[in-house]
Amino acid sequence: MTSDPEHATSSASQSHGGDKSHRGNAAQFFVAGELCRRGLVAVVTLGNCPNTDILVSNTAGDRFCHVQVKTFVPGIKTVSVGKKAERDFGSSFFWILAGIPKPESDGAFVYYIVPSRVIARAVREDFDRWVATPGKKGQQHDAATKFRRLRLPRARRPEDLDLSQYENRWDLIERHLATRPAARP
Repeated sequence: MTSDPEHATSSASQSHGGDKSHRGNAAQFFVAGELCRRGLVAVVTLGNCPNTDILVSNTAGDRFCHVQVKTFVPGIKTVSVGKKAERDFGSSFFWILAGIPKPESDGAFVYYIVPSRVIARAVREDFDRWVATPGKKGQQHDAATKFRRLRLPRARRPEDLDLSQYENRWDLIERHLATRPAARP
């Protein structure tokens, strides 16, 4: 902290300024809060479980699902998901794309709850199209990059996944956790 008021910044403003990890951490807790508000048990793994940000169960504890949270600022065109999004982790895995407004904004939070199989197909198709399409200067795109993205509804092209159908679809997780497991022989 400096005594020069022109260059002085508080630790609070530094902690949420440009650090994406703070927004990502906050998003996991906001998502866990929404799940708990709906009567589910949600535990944030704090990075201790590969591919799972939140482990969710019904209150009986006999049904579980895994949630991977990806954060974006509402109003942007895409959300980055990474190469692992191309993998279908199964019916017990959901991606939640969490639009978390900046602290100084009064904008609304936006959540897209999407099954793993849907994300995997959409990300693979988008990446394959991107690799096959020359860049702005005619260059070949790098097929080895680990970068992957999804276009958000306001920037969606006809061939892109329409995420708007998954906005606030918490019922997908609720229904999955309501289904009773098959009886063991």
